[in-house]
Amino acid sequence: RTEEKAVVSTQSGHYGRGIEDLIRSFGKHFEMSRPEHIGPPELFYNDSEAVKYTNNTRIIEIQMSMSARAIELLNLPEDQPSFILDVGCGSGLSGEGITEAGHYWVGMDISPSMLEIAVERETDGDVILSDIGEGVPFRAGSFDGVISISVLQWLCNADKVSHNPFKRLKRFFTMLYSSMRSGGRAVFQVYPESPKQMELITEQATRCGFTGGVVVDFPNSTKAKKIFLCLFAGTPVGNYQLPQGLGNENENTIQYSNDRFTGKKEKSTDCDSALIPLL
Repeated sequence: RTEEKAVVSTQSGHYGRGIEDLIRSFGKHFEMSRPEHIGPPELFYNDSEAVKYTNNTRIIEIQMSMSARAIELLNLPEDQPSFILDVGCGSGLSGEGITEAGHYWVGMDISPSMLEIAVERETDGDVILSDIGEGVPFRAGSFDGVISISVLQWLCNADKVSHNPFKRLKRFFTMLYSSMRSGGRAVFQVYPESPKQMELITEQATRCGFTGGVVVDFPNSTKAKKIFLCLFAGTPVGNYQLPQGLGNENENTIQYSNDRFTGKKEKSTDCDSALIPLL
């Protein structure tokens, strides 16, 4: 089966009809099984759910695959271990992928039950109990890169009266930006419920100083489609282009905008989901 990937810009302020259709269809596919609609993460991932999640072979396979892809998109220096933050680390499944790639990591999660299993499993990374909506409690410039698997959409919900998604996203991205070294990358695999939700996330990220865009893997597959938000903290070191999908170099892609880097304005790209160039 031919691997299908597309790269799209988020800097123009909207996604265009094609990518909006992709996100909308993606949200509908998961509409009936979204855990964030059932309850807050610290309650949804209780003792029994945490055990089921960690021992499910299918979930393990998916989690390891997505974390490997996120690490690939970080484009870290070769033959040099990096220090990575795993946002929403859960029981440490994605952290295992970081360890296998030869890097060191720290994880944060809001579920005590998940973190208890991570400790029991003796993961290589240290883990802390923390609500990412309250920020990222690390000193400035701590991390070379950040990954997060299936977590960010939780911040779009108001699980408590005091929760304001706009403010929680802003606080998270502000403190995350500070905790990363200049030029570092953050890659978030997300399950956006709608284009509006994705726009909320990217808008808050850019307001806090990040640049970046969205990488869509398998855009034409309902089940295999994966969406990654790739962000730069400051000016990227070396290659100024955001991550590209794997594939034939001669095929066209939808380029990320580098407005913040060059000061030039680029026209936004509208594309039909069936016509998104494949890499």
